[in-house]
Amino acid sequence: MAQALYRLGHWCVRRRRVVLGAWLAVLVAAGVWAHAANGSTSDTFSIPGTESQHAIDQLAQRFPKESGTTMQIAVQAPAGKKISDVISAAQVQSGLDQLKVLPDVVMPSNPKSLVTVAPDGRTAFVEIRFDKPVADVSTQGIRDIIDTTQRTVPPVLKVEFGGDPVERALKTSAPPSDVIGLGVAVIVLLIAFGSIIAAGLPLFTALIGVAIAVFGISALSAFTNLSDVTPTLAVMIGLAVGIDYALFIVTRHRGFHARGLSPAESAARATATSGGAVVFAGSAVVIALVGLAVVGIPFLTLMGLCAAGAVALAVLIAITLVPAMLGFAGENIDKLSIPGMKVSTGEDAEVERSSSGRFAKAITDHPVPYLVVGIAIVGLLATPLLAIRLGLPDDGSKPTNSTQHQSYEILSEGFGPGFNGPLTVVVDLDHPSDASAALKAIDSIASNDADVAAVAAPVINQSGNTAVVTVVPKSAPASSATEDLVHRLRSELRGSAVTSTGARVLITGTTAANIDISAKLGAALPRYMAFVILLTMFLLFLAFRSILVPIKAAIAILLSIGASLGIVVAAFQWGWGDHIIGVDSTVPIVSFVPLMMFGILFGLSMDYEVFILSRVREHYVRKGDAHRAVLDGLAGSARVITAAALIMISVFAAFVLGDDVVIKMFGIGLAAAVLIDATLVRMIIVPSVMTLLDKAAWWLPRWLQRMPDLDVEGAKLLDRLESDDAVHASEREISLVPTPVG
Repeated sequence: MAQALYRLGHWCVRRRRVVLGAWLAVLVAAGVWAHAANGSTSDTFSIPGTESQHAIDQLAQRFPKESGTTMQIAVQAPAGKKISDVISAAQVQSGLDQLKVLPDVVMPSNPKSLVTVAPDGRTAFVEIRFDKPVADVSTQGIRDIIDTTQRTVPPVLKVEFGGDPVERALKTSAPPSDVIGLGVAVIVLLIAFGSIIAAGLPLFTALIGVAIAVFGISALSAFTNLSDVTPTLAVMIGLAVGIDYALFIVTRHRGFHARGLSPAESAARATATSGGAVVFAGSAVVIALVGLAVVGIPFLTLMGLCAAGAVALAVLIAITLVPAMLGFAGENIDKLSIPGMKVSTGEDAEVERSSSGRFAKAITDHPVPYLVVGIAIVGLLATPLLAIRLGLPDDGSKPTNSTQHQSYEILSEGFGPGFNGPLTVVVDLDHPSDASAALKAIDSIASNDADVAAVAAPVINQSGNTAVVTVVPKSAPASSATEDLVHRLRSELRGSAVTSTGARVLITGTTAANIDISAKLGAALPRYMAFVILLTMFLLFLAFRSILVPIKAAIAILLSIGASLGIVVAAFQWGWGDHIIGVDSTVPIVSFVPLMMFGILFGLSMDYEVFILSRVREHYVRKGDAHRAVLDGLAGSARVITAAALIMISVFAAFVLGDDVVIKMFGIGLAAAVLIDATLVRMIIVPSVMTLLDKAAWWLPRWLQRMPDLDVEGAKLLDRLESDDAVHASEREISLVPTPVG
């Protein structure tokens, strides 16, 4: 691999104009394709294989009027007054008549039947049903409903709106988190390199990769249903790894160049050494993200594939465009230095005298206490993970000033918290011996449950083969009591009183669907974890020709992931520091966040693992001193690892500024994970363990030593090149010696 990357690096420097032109052509083509496709993402998705999805599919087939999406209008009178004191029945009828003529709206013959007034008379609720899924409902139509309602209802009444269509229609542009993250990255790169050219190069190449990825995702969304989170997640990961991968190669290039090598040769050697680490680290990220396909949930598979595509682009750009740009920079890589800032090459010849060298020496001289303290801190941070509760966000988790949150609060106050998450019981009446008895049994079982607030009269389709019964829980949609109720009703409604009639019962609705999603994701997590861990360990085994290094790496990564998820639980589920991150109430952990974070973090952690260990192995292969290899490898990579981690942390943390709770969780979780991984795990726990293992870390059974050596770290290649350098230098010295006369 090192030899192949070395040749590729040389070729890219020589053909730098071709390489740059090719990438710019890809960028333009992707942009044109995205514009022509005119796709859009959606916040709706299906979960095949779950009861709720089966019920939704059945409704779509037999009862289309009940299968579309809905929005809610919540109306509240001032304290001490009733709705009827402020608005007349004629005004209500007039407002509903104006709504029923709007596009996609499905209204019964008597629209007033849609109006439900709370027992106290102060709160009213209107449900507007559409004949299409939320992704197909016109956003302008939703805005027309909102405008018509606000124009019709007297100003003295408080009117708020909720539901998925409202979320889609009123979606505002998020803060420019990527720009903020880039701003911090610029500062970090300037401090790390002390040169504007060296700092700007990773930013330029990373932005090209992210732009191509975003255009590609936009075009893809025209052909398949992509989650709203997908492009944001791809930008987060693509930007972070794109800058980091380029940073690794540029740092190594400057080190080689400082030794007197030509820009072309130093760029080729940097591509051969750090480029190998980039390829393996990127492969681990891609494997982890593509592995989401084993979960069997389409929207997660597509999300993982899009993010993996962004990472793959970052790898390709790092080993092609970066050396080409280094060729353009030539001898000017360290020009335009910042006044008063020492230009660092990233390579310190006197390791022990540098700050990173002194830190590395302290770790390698006293590995046991550092290891104990590091593991204790990580374990403490991971403790909240034991109390994790999975769910999906509802309108109650929206910002308090949003109309969705206000609607949620009005309905909770007037009707009870369960009114925001009703359950839809779908009854298959195709072959019942007594349909009436089946419906009465369902009503009796649901009404007698202590956690049910109300049971609506059944609605039967025209064919008479399907009925829908709405059950309102007493507890909030995201509460554990509601989850228990769903499981209990499913069990009891399949009891003899109902099934003996031949009727089949399914429970769906947003609340039930969220519970099913969480259950399926929770069941898939162990399978996914095993897939990612085993495959990544195999990659590390190939890369480092060691049995213990991959095992140690997997354990270390699990520690950092556990600690970061513990911080997410403390912040969002327990509410520690919730106002700091812009969350107004505690929420369960979004069900797919732990699974996605595991895949992303297991891959991203490989960046630092591979980069540090490739330097350690390089020193060990060339000198044979395991203890010294840990010291030199850690000291030589500490500065660039710190810079890379700061960039990733700033990029991820910047996304906390938006309103989307899912993006906030990813931002907090990924930023915390990188901070823990780059400090406690990679800089303390890993070198401590490597020091204690000594030469045993690189043990490989004799029968496995016949396997090909991929030379990822490029140690053998460097030995050969440096030997050639020495020969050439000797030949030059001989040629300068005067030839004796006679």
